[in-house]
Formats: sequence, C-alpha cells, structure tokens
Amino acid sequence: MNTDREKVRLIFGLKLKQLRADQGLSTYDLADLTGLSPSYLNEIEKGKKYPKSEKIFAIAKALGTDYDSLVSLKVSKQLEPVVELLNSNVLNELPFDLFGIEPGYFLEVMANAPAKLSAFISTIIEIGRNYDLRVEQFYFSVLRTYQAMHDTYFDELEQQADAFLTAHPLPNSPVTLPALLTGVLTDIYGCTVTPYDDSSQPALASLRSVYIPESNTLLINSRLSAEQTAFTLAREVGYRHLHLDNRPLESSMLAARSFDEVLNNFRASYFARAVLMPRAELMPILTKFVAQRTWQPDRLLSAIRRFGVTPEMFLLRTMSLLASGFGLNDLFFLRFDQPTEGQRFVLSKELHLSRLHTPHGVARDEHYCRRQVALTLLNDLRTQQATGSWNGQPACQAQITTYSSDGNAYLVLSIAKSSPPSTTNSSINIGLPITDQLRSVFAFLDDPAIPRTDVGETCERCPIPDCAVRAAAPVVLARNEQIDQIQQAIEGLRKN
Repeated sequence: MNTDREKVRLIFGLKLKQLRADQGLSTYDLADLTGLSPSYLNEIEKGKKYPKSEKIFAIAKALGTDYDSLVSLKVSKQLEPVVELLNSNVLNELPFDLFGIEPGYFLEVMANAPAKLSAFISTIIEIGRNYDLRVEQFYFSVLRTYQAMHDTYFDELEQQADAFLTAHPLPNSPVTLPALLTGVLTDIYGCTVTPYDDSSQPALASLRSVYIPESNTLLINSRLSAEQTAFTLAREVGYRHLHLDNRPLESSMLAARSFDEVLNNFRASYFARAVLMPRAELMPILTKFVAQRTWQPDRLLSAIRRFGVTPEMFLLRTMSLLASGFGLNDLFFLRFDQPTEGQRFVLSKELHLSRLHTPHGVARDEHYCRRQVALTLLNDLRTQQATGSWNGQPACQAQITTYSSDGNAYLVLSIAKSSPPSTTNSSINIGLPITDQLRSVFAFLDDPAIPRTDVGETCERCPIPDCAVRAAAPVVLARNEQIDQIQQAIEGLRKN
C-alpha cells in the first residue's frame, strides 16, 4: 500500500461491495442496473480500478445513495478497522516479496473478506501490545521465518563472500584479521575506524560499535575481544560490498526504523560469517567432526580458535552448513543469557528450522529447566568465575536431551562463554532431533560419554517428580491437569 491513490481505490471498492451486499445484489444485478460490465465492477471492488464521475453517478443511483457519500473516505463501522489498517504503516512494512506474495493479491484478499482479515490482523497487533512486543521484535520474527524458509542458507551471499575472498584472501593467522579488514575499509571505502572506551564515549559503553555516516567513521568499543572486533569489521565491509545503504547505525539495533534495516543487518552479518569461515574451509572440518566415533568437544573449540571467531558466530555458521551440506534441516539454535550473579536465565535468541522445537520462548515469569546442558554449563561457568578457577576459555558439552512432556529427544551441542563488554554469560546451542538421518551423519551419537538426561521445558510445566534443581513449582502443569480432569468429568456426565 504505497500511495494514497491505491488507498482511495480500495476504500471505494470496499464501500461499493458492502452496499451491494447489504441490498442483496449480485455483481450481475448491479451490472444490469448501471450498464457497466460485471468484470469492470469486479475490478472496482478489488481496488484495481476507480470509475469516472459519470459511472459513479450511475452506481450511486442504482444503490440508492448519492455521489458524495460514495466517494467520501468516511466508511461504516464495519469497515473502520480496515481503513485504520490501511492508514497505518503495517502494510508498508510487511515484506510481501520475501515470501513470494504479490501485494495486489493481499489487497484482493482484503477486498473479499475485509472485516475478517482486519480483525485477524488487529488481533495479532493486540497480542503484541499485551506482550509488550516492540516493532523491531515483530521485524525479527518475520526475519526468523524468512531464514527458516531458506534453511538459513543463502547461496547468493555465499557467492558474494567467495568473490570478496578471491580479491582479499584471508591471512593464515586470525590475529591479523582486524588489520586486514581495517585496511579494506580505509583503503577501498574511505572509512575511518576509530576505537573508543568508557572514558571517551561513556554513553556508548554498552555498544560494540557505532557508525557515523556524516563522517564515514566506524567507532569500535576497545573492550571487544579480537573475535568480536573481526566480526564487527567484516560486517561493516559487508554493508559496503553488498551496497546495503539502509542499515542500522549501532551494533545492537536500539530501535529498528524499518524491516529493510533488520534484513540488511542480517545480510551483512551472514556475509561476515561467510568471509570469516569460508565454506570451502569449514565443510571439511565439519565432515571430519561428525564422522568421529567418539564425542570430542576439543575439535569444535579448536575450529573456533582456528577461524578466530566467537562460539555464536561459529555455531550459527555450522547450523547453515549442517542444513545445506548434510541435509539436517530440522534443527534449532538457542542462546541463553545469565546476567552477573543472576539466577534467572533469559532465552535471548532462537531460530527453529522446519518446525517449532522445544524449548522455545515462553512467558517471561517462567523458569527454564535447570537440567538442560545450556543452563548447567552456564552455572558451572559462573561458579568457576566466582572461585577464580575459570581459564577464560569457552566450555563445550553435549547432551542427549529427552523432554518428559512429549518424549522428543535431541542431540544438543552447547558452548558457554562470557560476552564482553557486558558481564553477562551466554550459552550457545544447536539442537538436532534424534532421527535415522542424524544417526547416519553423526557417528558419535551413541558414545556413552554423552550424558542422557530427561528434562522439562520450564519448571512450571515440568512433570519430573523430586527434581533436585527445580526453581519453581509445576503450577502450569497442575492447572492444565485440573482442566483435563474437569473436561473428563463433563464427558463422563454426558455419557451417563
């Protein structure tokens, strides 16, 4: 819905269709009364055409109304939600093209069932408000759906990364990566790269980077690790190499101004991971890793060090290649955060391919199961940090996780690490359903060294009795069981 003219056409068509239906007239009936063809009237009602004045007079007379009422933008109460929707930015921001939907098709659906569709969209918006869903969260939800549709693998971005690497081969040591990428930014794109710290830019202390377009300057937080710095620089190269002008200025995207910003940030980030971990180099490593007969976490950690990336970058990249190269496209990615000395675990990022897996985002006041390797690893890391025994390196574990609620079992690979410049710890996780396909790919799946654990989704929903690490009573489970008992009792009364 890009122009006011389109809105006027659609509103006129909706009003015409409602007036015709209210009087019990078919399109053919109205055609007989006005001398216009049924196909032409159908085009008007769909918002594709707007009639000339003499034809509007004929339509008004046939429907027992007047010209001014028909052309007015004032509508009936039934159509008010539709007009409100048309005047909002929702339709402008929906990326129809990403999902192969023609905007005209959407408008045609609106014309056929305006009140129902408007009520449906209004309901979604209201749910978002009740859950304090910000507009950027909506954008990220759309992006996750888009990623899942493509198994989070995008060959055109892979080719762009390969072309960049042909012109700018990576150094043998990841230590020199920041210098190489800085040189590309300064020499080719004329960008100034300037570090900052808490004293020079105290207001930016929580951010990793900020881009100032007016001076073509990239400010980078000096507290970042070498891996974070390399990714920040590679992503900035991605914006320029891919010609992505509509982009966020800050690393954390404080307030997304459009879906294009969110999409372009993802594209530049994907490009950065593809550059830092070229598929031609990572695929042989993954092939050897899944072929090993025993679980060897050091192989994953050594690969992370080899490429000079963070665990999150590595597992996101691994997820893409497992889906595209090994046919494992029914998997999920989760990141749990644990603030300093905090007992609450926050699911801060999730991506589900093929279907929604357990666990996933639930009500904010519930407690995720402490039996999951994602959380046990974070607790171990926090303990090591408190006792001074942590060596500063990421920790890696695997677990065969079976959810007691539905019996679904997953191989979960988890890596826990700190997240500078914040004091939050995070665990990065890939989960793969236990299937014949997985067994044919992962040779170490039956290694007894991998713990097998029954878990719940959250403590409030968990049926496991006498759990030693339960953080809350199973109140949601009890409420659902009570509802089931009531329903069974009612069914019993009906049978008797």
